[in-house]
Amino acid sequence: MDSPAIIIDNGTGFSKMGFSGNLDPSVIIPSVIGEFPEKSDLNVSKLQFDDYDYYIGEEAHKNTKTHSLNYLMRGGMIDNWEQMEKFWHKSIFQYLRADPEDHYMVLTEPPMNTPENREQMAEIMFETFGVPGLFIGVQAVLALYAGVYASKGGESADIKGADLTGTVVDSGDGVTHVIPIVHGYPISNNIKHIPIAGRDITKFVMQSLRDRKEKIPTDEFQEVSRLIKENYCYCAPDIIKEHRKFDEKVKDPETGKWKQSKKFKKVSLTSPYSGKRIKCDLGYEAFMAPEVFFHPEFVNQDYRESLDEIVDIAIVKSPLDNRTDLYKNIVLSGGSTLFKNFDRRLEQEVRRRVKERYEDLGILENAPEVKVSQNMVQQAAVWFGGSMLAHKRDNFMKIVSTKADYEEYGPSVARHNSVFSI
Repeated sequence: MDSPAIIIDNGTGFSKMGFSGNLDPSVIIPSVIGEFPEKSDLNVSKLQFDDYDYYIGEEAHKNTKTHSLNYLMRGGMIDNWEQMEKFWHKSIFQYLRADPEDHYMVLTEPPMNTPENREQMAEIMFETFGVPGLFIGVQAVLALYAGVYASKGGESADIKGADLTGTVVDSGDGVTHVIPIVHGYPISNNIKHIPIAGRDITKFVMQSLRDRKEKIPTDEFQEVSRLIKENYCYCAPDIIKEHRKFDEKVKDPETGKWKQSKKFKKVSLTSPYSGKRIKCDLGYEAFMAPEVFFHPEFVNQDYRESLDEIVDIAIVKSPLDNRTDLYKNIVLSGGSTLFKNFDRRLEQEVRRRVKERYEDLGILENAPEVKVSQNMVQQAAVWFGGSMLAHKRDNFMKIVSTKADYEEYGPSVARHNSVFSI
């Protein structure tokens, strides 16, 4: 079959979809669905038209007056299978304008996804959509594959199982995972889940704006906070020094009066939903919001383990022979790792922990190298990894589960999902 495979990466915040061989997803939309409430005063005849009885993504947000909004994913897991099936249906037919019977399908899953969930995916794809083949890839492995693919020169890259050893820090909108991977296989006992992600950073920004009593319409607060997070927030190497910069007073040359540091500035944003132009001040939240990764107590009093501590623990508990490779290949994935200087700050903190431990043991000269790497496809690394994996057809055909396999063995064919044929 010559048709490119369809790649769908469903995340807690956004879903990315497109075709294999492409460098970027064709469509990125929020992972939400808007449906008519069960008891609705709207004209029931409208429900007869499948294209109009529910909306997904941005359209769902725009129709909240008539439709109830439901998030499809919680903590990276599918929350409602019936709604997800509808989401996939509209994604494939309306957004990608493709016939699923003509394309192999690549779906992604979070680490520690249950076999029952994989079987449910397989049943929907083969029975409902009639796909000729299905591959379900672990998000972290695909992100690592993407990083190796990009670093090795792309199309000519000869990627082997030994290349896929590293520690993936995958942080999206709803959840952050730290996953040590050896030869393409996650070390399941050492996968760490962190209840801090993009949504928590947005809430931190939103609370800071409210505390400062910024004049932002109530219904726009969340979107404005998200835009500030994505466009202005950054990681500071030292938050104490950064605070001092913000606390400095500068003299206005015209009036001669002392005023707040130039670090405070006014920003102007356009709401993506209402189109309104909104102005507000930007202050400490610019660097304090991403700091929640390193001081999670800022947003969660019940959780105090920083991201760098979790990364260090995940690697230390991994097999001794692999620790050096896991430290020197820490790969970032997901939109919440895109903050300016995030890689440098994480590398700095992990290196400090390693140095202190080896210094206490008196073997500082044997401390492993710590390297946190970024890449050009970091925001959509999982999707890009799936796209490139499916594009390498010779290897892909060895690992994909075909419709014939499904008819012979049933949904259990989805339980095995290595990126290489063993």
